[in-house]
Amino acid sequence: MLTKTIAPEKQQAFSKEMEAELVNILQYWTNHAVDEEHGGFFGKIDNNNTVHKRAPKNAILSSRLLWTFAKACNFYEDRSYDGPCLRAFEYLYDNFKDPYYGGLYWEVDFEGQPVDKRKQVYAQAFAIYALSEYYKYSKNPDAAVWANNLFDLIETYSRDQKTGGYWEAFNEKWGPSEDMRLSEKDLNAPKTANTHLHILEAYTTYYEVNRSKRVRDAIQYLIELFLKEFFDGNNHLKLFFSKDWKSLSHEISYGHDIEAAWLLLVAARTIEDDDLIESTEECLKEVAKTFINEALDKDFGVINAKDAETNKTDPDRHWWAQAEAIVGLLYNWTITNDSNYFRISEQIWAFIATFIIDRKNGEWFFRVDRAGTPYGSENKIGPWKCPYHNTRALMEAIDLLKHG
Repeated sequence: MLTKTIAPEKQQAFSKEMEAELVNILQYWTNHAVDEEHGGFFGKIDNNNTVHKRAPKNAILSSRLLWTFAKACNFYEDRSYDGPCLRAFEYLYDNFKDPYYGGLYWEVDFEGQPVDKRKQVYAQAFAIYALSEYYKYSKNPDAAVWANNLFDLIETYSRDQKTGGYWEAFNEKWGPSEDMRLSEKDLNAPKTANTHLHILEAYTTYYEVNRSKRVRDAIQYLIELFLKEFFDGNNHLKLFFSKDWKSLSHEISYGHDIEAAWLLLVAARTIEDDDLIESTEECLKEVAKTFINEALDKDFGVINAKDAETNKTDPDRHWWAQAEAIVGLLYNWTITNDSNYFRISEQIWAFIATFIIDRKNGEWFFRVDRAGTPYGSENKIGPWKCPYHNTRALMEAIDLLKHG
């Protein structure tokens, strides 16, 4: 018989290790990332903790920092991170908020002046996510009003009323954009799984502070869309789409597979839809099985990606995918009663502790190769390197170990 019965002292030891690392990460960002001269936080710090003071500052990093410190305040139920939380909110509000056309600019320079005014829907979603978490802590009415405005903008401009889903990006005035890519490595596709996933995540937290039918319906719609369009028959996400839902890529991203599966379950539970809870539990069960069979190497490191057409793999281990794996598998442990998922989560954590955590300079390496050697050219802080994935994973995992 399958069982999730794990000795309490074993769960406590696992949780204690992650609690200590959570403190380490938060301290790294408060000690190294604060830009005292120009406000907010630095836009770039390299692998050796060298600060690039004139690096631009991105909406993703800035929103995720606000979410991280707001979530930490709510997680600890105290004001330990009130200072950086307020700093993150004020910088985002004062420097990224477009007073003319609404929404967030994509990027500002090191002095806080906008240098890229495009409206990436992914960034608008992360701002809703961060502002909602911050409002839960601070009750700051400016955060609530801005989150409401951003929700309206996404639903007005990004929601595709003809073929469904959400458009990827717009120009400054919310008009068509020729280049819709989040980064240079992405396809220039009008619809992506990544943006839809983080709209869903944002709306899920937003619903906790704005329990309107409109928000609930949008969450329900997104969950059903993921189950219908995004997951293929092999328990992998299709990542890039044409406007009429033709898949444009053969890439499998293992981190996104397991991340999407547990976020769908959380969303379904948040809106308390029994049918969708059942469907998303089944989705997570199947995705977790496939993930363990395909994504884990012998050392329990999570490989980055595979081309489904050629079967060629990218064996690098990116920090965020390791974090997502722990959360997804622990959620699956709680719903399947199979202790194997707990044990594999422990082994992935051991991989993180051995190879991903930078014991010398702090925080986590962006990625390591198959031998566990870190890439020295990657940043510790950058547009895509921030404390969102690892702090979120640690807080989720600690809660699961304590409360199930």
